[in-house]
This record gives sequence, structure tokens and C-alpha cells, in this order.
Amino acid sequence: MSKFKSEQIRNIVLVGHGAVGKTTLADQLLFKAGVGSRAGSVDDGTSLLDTDEEAKQHHFSISSAMVHFEHHGLRVNVIDTPGYPDFVGEVISAICAAETALITMSATAGIEANTRRTFELAGQAHLARMIVINKLDQENIDFARLVESIQDSFGKNCVPMNVPCGIGTKFHAVKSTLTSHAGKNGSIVDPAVYGSSVMDIIAETDDELMERYLEGIELTSDEVLGGVSKAIASGALIPILCVCAKTGIGVPELMDAITDFALAPGELVRHATEESGVDVEVAAAEDAPFVAQVFKTRIDPFVSKMSFIRVMSGRLLKDSMVKDMRTGRGVKIHQLLDVQGGHVETVDEAHAGDVVVVAKIDEFQVGDTLVNGDRGVTLPRMIFPTPMIGLAVEPKSRSDQQKISGALHKIEEEDPTFRITRDPQTHEMVMRGMSDLHLQIVQERLHKRDKVDVVTHAPKVPYRETIVSRAEGSYRHKKQSGGSGQFAEVHLRLYALPQDIDPSTYFTREHFESLRSHHYDSELNFAFLDCVTGGSVPNQFIPAVEKGVRERMERGVLAGYQVQDLAVALFFGKDHPVDSNEAAFRTAASNCFRDVFKNAKPSLLEPIMHLEITVPGEKLGDITGDLNTRRGRMEGMDSLPGGMQTVHARAPLAELMTYARSLSSMTGGQGSYTMQFSHYEPVPPNEQHKIISAARMAEDEE
Repeated sequence: MSKFKSEQIRNIVLVGHGAVGKTTLADQLLFKAGVGSRAGSVDDGTSLLDTDEEAKQHHFSISSAMVHFEHHGLRVNVIDTPGYPDFVGEVISAICAAETALITMSATAGIEANTRRTFELAGQAHLARMIVINKLDQENIDFARLVESIQDSFGKNCVPMNVPCGIGTKFHAVKSTLTSHAGKNGSIVDPAVYGSSVMDIIAETDDELMERYLEGIELTSDEVLGGVSKAIASGALIPILCVCAKTGIGVPELMDAITDFALAPGELVRHATEESGVDVEVAAAEDAPFVAQVFKTRIDPFVSKMSFIRVMSGRLLKDSMVKDMRTGRGVKIHQLLDVQGGHVETVDEAHAGDVVVVAKIDEFQVGDTLVNGDRGVTLPRMIFPTPMIGLAVEPKSRSDQQKISGALHKIEEEDPTFRITRDPQTHEMVMRGMSDLHLQIVQERLHKRDKVDVVTHAPKVPYRETIVSRAEGSYRHKKQSGGSGQFAEVHLRLYALPQDIDPSTYFTREHFESLRSHHYDSELNFAFLDCVTGGSVPNQFIPAVEKGVRERMERGVLAGYQVQDLAVALFFGKDHPVDSNEAAFRTAASNCFRDVFKNAKPSLLEPIMHLEITVPGEKLGDITGDLNTRRGRMEGMDSLPGGMQTVHARAPLAELMTYARSLSSMTGGQGSYTMQFSHYEPVPPNEQHKIISAARMAEDEE
């Protein structure tokens, strides 16, 4: 690895929709470069990139894979990414490690949902972009119309750099649009039609070339190539290249385009933030301070935890110390690994532009910035979409119970779009992912790699309980069973608390009679008020009363959900000099709260979510109509490039449990959404009755 300098390295990422042939293309690139005696195949399980059992079984990529080849004296690192939106986290992290994106699409399918999304992601990261049209050996392809649709969606600066000679079974070669200006000569369209567009674009990026071009002076091939490189780097030109990955037609020309036009590490300006908050440029130079980023984690059953690191600046030597800026701790790097698909070999060093793997370092997480010396800078954090689809998960057997937590957290380390949470209210372990397919793959990985089987079901909605009016009452707990007994009498008064109160001014004697002190819980908007007069409840038992109230609030009264938005005042009670104790007062307080709560017009609250839904403009009517059936409220819309619209809305979580599937169906897979908790609102009476009845039936069954 170290024999290549930064300027001799090209890092490219293959992105696009699923089933367009990205992995087959990567295998073909390796074969044409002399890596292996034949091209690997996804279909027969011999691909050098599909190393996971799940990928081999399903015949599509599930995680990103790293390979490399040499061409024209350059080392080309290729990161192949999954094409289905379910695994977009792998795409986002891989883009952070590259300078050039090859947006791959199928000539038959054209522009699909993830074509648009990955094109935009690469643009947001300021990568150079090239569009690769694959599967030109298929029938019924209108190349000119396909190019027109690309230009309509992504801009007129998307121009073919070569065109196919023949279509379908007659596709046998590609012809450059830069050097072929003498007519079709076997190509299905005249290359000169697109060549003039390329020349116009490169002339516009260079004043000197523009002047010569307008004067009719023919540019030299070196000037043309230099102009193309400059135009691609600036984003003014997005070349379209033609291939058939299965047969290898057009692949050598693609390899030439990569080495001629893909950006070197130093050509993409990267920035970091110093600890003082100052933005600084990270130079891709060997003699600069070391800065790198962990962009991928893989738990390998044989090598243990593998952290994929992109070196942005400086050098990394084996047995050296680095500082993880997230934790602030120093870590020793014992071994560096060069990865070729599923194969690794040790190397002594890596420098700016290199991608290298370190093993058995548990501290590293995806997105961590690594530095050495005293330089404290942090690279921009990777922003991943929030996983929306949830499944409550529990072990299938007692033996699985001991392993499930560790196995799930291993997957969470590998996959930034997978989350494990334990809901403190429903007491369920919930795993969340991007889709049903995503969570299905997680379960397969648990079974095959970690030998853990699970049972899943839809997670419960975390409703809350509250009251809407004031009430008061008492409860006497008396128990005698020989010897010392239990005695406590508690009188409580319950008040509904409005949201957004100011505790420093709200809890006063003006609002609450004989108030002595209060404890306020802002998370639940709950206050416990000590309004005892005359010592009717000894001070040592007042904390026990509060504890009993809180225990009952946690268990709920109506349907077993957490209680919130109320104040509980202890204003009177009785004790016994022998039989009173903390346990007695805790029990009396719990039962008193239950009884008084039922008389204070109790109500159920449901979580309301804020939604941002991005869909093609022509699907807006379907989206708004569907939201109305889900008790949703529209709050606004924003227009986005490419004819997309973002809808802002709020809707109850209970109505959104299957929204991802519905959105995908309504938009043909082109819609996406994010969802965040907004607030709680009362459940409509008819729905409230159903929830309470279901909860009581479940309680009776237990």
C-alpha cells in the first residue's frame, strides 16, 4: 500500500439503486485489471465482494465492500455499496471515504428511487460524479431518450462521454464522444452530438480555452482531457459512460475514465473543526498532521471487530498511538490490514488517501475522528437517517436470553441505521431499522452468526394517563396478623397540571393551600406537594407517601400506562405509634392515588409525532389523503430539486406503525420520511375506550 503516494490513489464509491449490477461491475473491474483468473459472479456466489452469508443467499449486497486494483500506475480503491434504500447507512458512510461517485443505473429500468437519492447524497458531499449506464445488452432500450431523462432529472451537464455501438445482443463496443466526430461509424447515435456539448462545458470552465474554442481553434487532446478533469472536479460536467458489466464491454474504457478523471485525494477539500470551534482545512499530504475517520465497522467471527479507516491527512504507522476525539483517549494501533473483499494482508503504514483496516479495537465507532500529537480536530459527523420501523424482540429460549443483548449490540455497532432501545414504560426491548427487509436481515444474521433466535411482534404504543379535573380522597391501610401490624391513613388531593409551567412561581400558597414544600419532575410534569398541617403525617413517612404515589403512577390506573401532568398533594393522614412504618404508608399512598385518580376524570394521552415526508410532486394528493385517514394534520410543504416535495405534518404514533410500508406502496419506493416525537395529546373518546378495553382483556388473560 505504501508504494502509492496520495496523488496516485483514487477512491471511488459505487452507488445507485438495487439490482443495477454494481457488484458485478466491481468484479469485472477487478478481472480486467488482472485480479483473479475470471470475473466473480453474484448469481453463483463467487463474487469477491459479497462475503456475507446473507448477501450470498439473497443475491444482493447488504453491506459495503472494499476492493482495489491497479491501472495506469494508479491504485483505485473501490467501495461497493448496497442498492436498496433499506441499507442507505452503508452508502452514507462509504461516500465519506471517497472523492468520486459512480452512480450506476440500469439501461432498462432508468432512473429509480435510489438513483436520485444517491446522486443527491454524492452531490451534498461535493464528490465528483460520473453516471454509469449498465445492462446495455438488454432489449428495448432507447439510448437517446434515456439520456434525455437523465438530463431532465439531474441537469444538462450530464453528457455522454461515450455511446454504445449496437444495443441489446448487438452491443459490442463503445465509442468516445470526444474523439469521434466523423459520424456514427457503428454507434447508435452520432457521438458528435454529445461531443459538442462536452466541449461547450469544458470551454466554459476555462477562460483561455473558451477564447480559443470561440475562435474555432481545435483544442489538443491534452487540453481536452485537462478541461474534462477540471469540469468534472468543479461539478460543471457529469460524464455518462456506457458498459455491460456482465460481458465486460465498456469496462476498459470506464477504467481509463476513472484513472483520467476521478479526483485524487488532494482535489477534494476537506474541513475539520478545532476544539476552539475554528474551521480548518485538512490537507491530503503525507507531511501534514495525521487525521483519519472510521467510516465502517464490521464484526468478523474470525478477525473480531474490524474498523475501516480513511486516512485524510498525514501517515499512520503500525504500533503507533492515536487519539480518538470522541472519547479523548489514546489508543495503540498494533496492526494495519489491507482489505481485498474477504481477504486481508498486513501492511506497515498508510498515508493520506489510503483506506486501511485495524482489528480488535473495541473503542472505535463509525464516524470517530482519529488524530495524533496535540492536534485536536474533528471531522464533520456522519448524519444517518433515523430508523422508523420497530419490532419488539425477545429471546426464543432461555439459552438465547443470555446472548441476545450482546448479539444485538454487535449489529448496532456495525449498522448506524439500526437501534436497540428498552422502553421504560412498556418494558419491551425494541429494535428499529429502515424497513421490514432490514429487520429480517438482522434476524438472519442473529441466527447464522450469533446462533441466537428471537420472537418479534409489533411494539406497544407508549400511551400516557392523566386527569382533567381536581379530586380528593383518603385510604386507610390496616393489617393485623399477630405481633406488630401495619397501619397508615393517607389523604390526597389531585390537580391537573397544565404544560409549560414555571415551577419557581407556580407552586405557591396562592395555588395550593398550606403548601410547605414540593418536588417537581419536569419529564413527567408531575409535582408532589407536602401540604401537611399539625403533624398529622410524621415527617419521616412523607417520602414513603411520595414513593407509593410514584410507584402507582408508573403502573398506571386506567390501562397500565405511566401517569403524567398532575400534582399530588398530601394534606392529612394518621399514624399508629407501633404499627406505622414506611411500607404501610407506601401501600396506603398507592391505593389512595388509585382511588382518587378514578374520580378526577382520567384520560388517556397518545404520542404525537412530527413528520417530514419527501415524495415526488405528483404523489402529493395520495400522501395528503392518506394522512387524513391517519388523523394527521398538514403543517406545510417545501419544494425540492428534481420535482420532489417535503410535507410537514403531525400524526399520532398509533396511526404510523405501518406507515413505511404504505408510503413505499404509494410512491413506488420513491418516498422517504423522518419522524420525531412532538408532544402528547388526549386520545379521542372512541379510541380511548378500545385501548382501555384491550388492556383490561390482556390483564385478565394474564
